[in-house]
Amino acid sequence: MKLTLEATASAAEAGIHIRECNAADYREWDDFVLSHPQGSPFHLIAWKKTIEESYPYQAFYLLAKDANRTRGVLPLFLVKNLAVGKALISTPFGVYGGILADAEDVRNGLYMAARSLGEKLGVDYVELRNAFPEQCVGQSNVTRYVTFTQKIQPVGEEQLLQALPKKTRNLVRKALKTPFTTRIGVRETGRFFDILSRNMRRLGTPCFPRRYFDRLLANFGEMADIREVWLGDQLMAASLNFFYEGQMHTYHAAADTRFNALGPNTFMYFDHLQWAGQNGFQLFDFGRSKKGTGVFEFKRHWDTVQRELPYEMILVRRKTLPNFSPANPKFDLAIRIWKRLPLIITRLLGPRLVRLFP
Repeated sequence: MKLTLEATASAAEAGIHIRECNAADYREWDDFVLSHPQGSPFHLIAWKKTIEESYPYQAFYLLAKDANRTRGVLPLFLVKNLAVGKALISTPFGVYGGILADAEDVRNGLYMAARSLGEKLGVDYVELRNAFPEQCVGQSNVTRYVTFTQKIQPVGEEQLLQALPKKTRNLVRKALKTPFTTRIGVRETGRFFDILSRNMRRLGTPCFPRRYFDRLLANFGEMADIREVWLGDQLMAASLNFFYEGQMHTYHAAADTRFNALGPNTFMYFDHLQWAGQNGFQLFDFGRSKKGTGVFEFKRHWDTVQRELPYEMILVRRKTLPNFSPANPKFDLAIRIWKRLPLIITRLLGPRLVRLFP
């Protein structure tokens, strides 16, 4: 689809040209993302390929350039279904996204280009999942999410324990008494999919297709892995992680709730923190959570820094902000029904439903 995108006058005066990214731009796109202070795994071309290979969404990756170099990027996907209507989202199933630019006029130009694209496509809204306020053009108008991070150092087990709040430290000591073992660098997704899909049903949430995890590992290569926590021959917990520019990001994680008393989830996060510090990472990203949830409380008690995620919604055809969060009361009945369905049914229907709410 050939598009003419409108940017701001200041961007045009500065010689900034905005167009769709093509395959020849991929390396330059990734180089810009990796060098940008607000860049994330969800901005990389590997995420674009993963989403395209897993879901029926159309990519519109906007590239801002001057005569010499890339000045900004904005990954967008067109999502169309009866649940969310028609929207441009940066980025589907990613917790971070939005504009990366090296100057204010470039950022403003990409913002206006996204609005222009939304108008041409007839979308209801454009959603920018900004991770930092520096990415915002207007005021953030979606404030339901926060993220948690922790600076890490190559310290020993006892030093790491002493840095944790007392309650969490006691839970970790208890978990360490159980002889858990961790397998790292796992590339087979079957066991991870099994434990995650069980956990998502328990929470009343449709599961992702297994193909999504297969493609994610294939496209990100050494920048992603699965880790498994075992007790003897029993899988107790598992996580899918990104390794990005000195950061370890545990993105998907689940534990077998039958063994909660042993603390496999607590062990897993402590093990990840210790491994990351010993392997040269400077920041551990616990990921996004909705305020007031159990996961929010879990992450809050790991000596983490809590940061609001300043998402922006650009209303195009809609007059009011949408709210497709599972915390929305209108989804209560559907969630209760989902929790009662047999696992085989949720695994069959989940991948078809999850794509309705990216």
